[in-house]
Amino acid sequence: MMLNEKGDRINNNTSLPPIQQNRPALSWEPKIKKRVTVPSCLGMFRPVMGQCCHQCTPDSLNKKLGQNSFLGFRNLLSINETQTRYRGWLVRRVCCILYVSGCKVYGSPVTDRLERICQSNRVREALTAAHKAPEGEDSQGQLSLLSPLLSLINTCISPGLIRFMSWVMLKMFASVFGSIQVNKNHLPALHKATLEGSPLVYVYLRQSDVDCALISLALLCHSLRTPYTVCPLHVKSSFLRSVLEKVGVILLPPNAATELEAEMDPLYSAVMTSLVCELLHEGQALSVGVSAAFGHGGQWLARIRQLIKEGSVPDVSLVPVGISYDCAADTNVKEAGLQSVLQWLSSLLWKKPAGSVMIHLSQPFSLKEMCESGRCRVDEWLPLQDLLLPVVLNNRADSVFGKRRMSWLLPALHSAPELEEKRHSDRDLSVAIVLHLIFSVASCTAVMSTSLVSSLLLYKHSKGVSTSVLCCDVAWLLEELLFRNRDVGFRGTLPEIVHYSLSLLAPHLIIAALPTGKDPLIVPRPSAASVLHLSALAQKVTHTFILEAVGACAVSAMLCEVVFSGVSSRVRSDGVEGEEVKGDMEFDVVLGQSELTEKALQLCHLLPPGIMPIHRDVHICDFWKREGTLNWTATDDPYHSDSDCEDQDLRSYKISQPKQFPEMLFFLCRMLAGHLRALCWTTNALDVMDLPLLEAEFLSQIHSHLCETANQKKQHYESCSEEAAHTAVRTLIDLGVLLQTRQTGAIFLGVSPLFQLSENREKLQRFISQYLYN
Repeated sequence: MMLNEKGDRINNNTSLPPIQQNRPALSWEPKIKKRVTVPSCLGMFRPVMGQCCHQCTPDSLNKKLGQNSFLGFRNLLSINETQTRYRGWLVRRVCCILYVSGCKVYGSPVTDRLERICQSNRVREALTAAHKAPEGEDSQGQLSLLSPLLSLINTCISPGLIRFMSWVMLKMFASVFGSIQVNKNHLPALHKATLEGSPLVYVYLRQSDVDCALISLALLCHSLRTPYTVCPLHVKSSFLRSVLEKVGVILLPPNAATELEAEMDPLYSAVMTSLVCELLHEGQALSVGVSAAFGHGGQWLARIRQLIKEGSVPDVSLVPVGISYDCAADTNVKEAGLQSVLQWLSSLLWKKPAGSVMIHLSQPFSLKEMCESGRCRVDEWLPLQDLLLPVVLNNRADSVFGKRRMSWLLPALHSAPELEEKRHSDRDLSVAIVLHLIFSVASCTAVMSTSLVSSLLLYKHSKGVSTSVLCCDVAWLLEELLFRNRDVGFRGTLPEIVHYSLSLLAPHLIIAALPTGKDPLIVPRPSAASVLHLSALAQKVTHTFILEAVGACAVSAMLCEVVFSGVSSRVRSDGVEGEEVKGDMEFDVVLGQSELTEKALQLCHLLPPGIMPIHRDVHICDFWKREGTLNWTATDDPYHSDSDCEDQDLRSYKISQPKQFPEMLFFLCRMLAGHLRALCWTTNALDVMDLPLLEAEFLSQIHSHLCETANQKKQHYESCSEEAAHTAVRTLIDLGVLLQTRQTGAIFLGVSPLFQLSENREKLQRFISQYLYN
């Protein structure tokens, strides 16, 4: 929601286009008196995202250009004759072709790259080990092993083909999206880093197959070097592979079906490390996508860190890139064959553009500074078993204040000799960088209007809500997002924004018009596909409120303990939800600060990687204190001793009852319920599974079990996604519930002896379910 631009004296290019300008009036609009404004045209007052971390990279933060004003947005799909050197009626019809032909493209020929890679020590050692011949003998046989990787080594950037593919992408995206908005705030910093000679490495979260294409197109349109893109697709067509490799796309080798399968080959890993080294020496930019749930992409960042540590590469500048979609577009190509790609492209010709895309390019920061400054610490990283098993089995919190080690984010380290770290701390540092980047990318991602509405419908109004109430809640949630310095990707009046969001989400909603003429009733469609779609959109809101959500679940868990113990007769919870809770909960409870902190930290260890900040100066319960729900006071003893031998900072939280406390508590608790419920259901599945099983088969059966459980209950479909299954299984492995064994080159999963006892599995169930509100 924005101010009307009629008299704001701001160029239209600096602000987002309004939502649904020309549309019929809605019957419920007169009921909405409040007109909210989103500060996308307020210049310097717009929320600033994408700045460097002040703890890990303070020197990079100080290099920020001295601009205080907001530079605005640019719609990549809005191309006219003013962006070319020509004018006239014919130019207006071919302006897109003229525009891309005038864009600056930095070519990247192959030259003698193959020779340099073959002469590198790591590749020669890998060839010798793979060929199993005495070093220096039968070199022709060794080089024949490189034949499947020759096309990857010869990946290049052809200026003419880049321009042609850019024109194709502009036409294709115009059929898929209504607009592609690029935040220009940090573009001057990227140009400055390019002039200083530091290679740029763009890091994004994998959401769709077009993520990397959007980044390359945005950089080309702003005169930045087109990056070499790591795209782990299995492309069958030799013609399609040849085209993609000439525009800088690094694909999977032809003999590997998956990224993990490719990384299991030591020769592939050595060649890719040497290729990255050569590209960075040439000053080329790279684009790498990471996935927290599946552990993909981290090995490429580990390679870059290793090259900096060896001194092969002086330094690189990392650039987190946030990409937001109004709706999850169907842009994933299952099989990248030529026929399937052509069929998919032809289907776009009859498709109406729906939704917008927002791209935020963050401020670049030095990877070398992050590694060598010592500020990104991993000295307290412990296995999850050490952190939580004493709590789960013995109700004893010995090491709860450590950090969870997630070494599985770099699966290639187990089998790639050139990436093996000498010490666990070095490997943990690589994982810490990956986690830091995952969180940074999520933090610089704008929240779209569909994310706001999806979050409210799933977590606050799952049983239905009227449009007028939904509008009021959107206004409230928007203010909370802006208060947390989170940018949004929309503008317009409140009815326009809600109408626009509901129109995009309509296939996943039930909108009932009441005969009494009141507001329409909106209910999420009770199907797995619809709930999963809404849940994926709502994740951006969950990321913004993650600290508050953890604090809410910790408070809820402690309140349940108080209720069940009967300590306070003034606490009542009759199992009702939503509107029925109003006025039905009375509190006279004091919660100890240390106990509440322990509860919150225990929950943090169960959460997916990258969702929590990694700094120590973030306090989980700050939000609750700010809202007046939790008020900490010193210990009640007015005569406490001043002795240095006693704890003087004994504090407690007193629960008050603000007007909207129950609704707020339930709203925040529901944000994490999907992940926690998937953990519970996965633990239940161990009772009925015939173990051990191959890891892939185990994951498939767990996913099927989650889907069957949700279908039986006819609710909680957000807990049955493939991502939820992977995350739950990985958590149980780290916790020591599941045991990995390698047999005949394959990994099998089975229940560990400790958790073969039903009593211990029940304890784990109770521990997880305490954070699920009832």
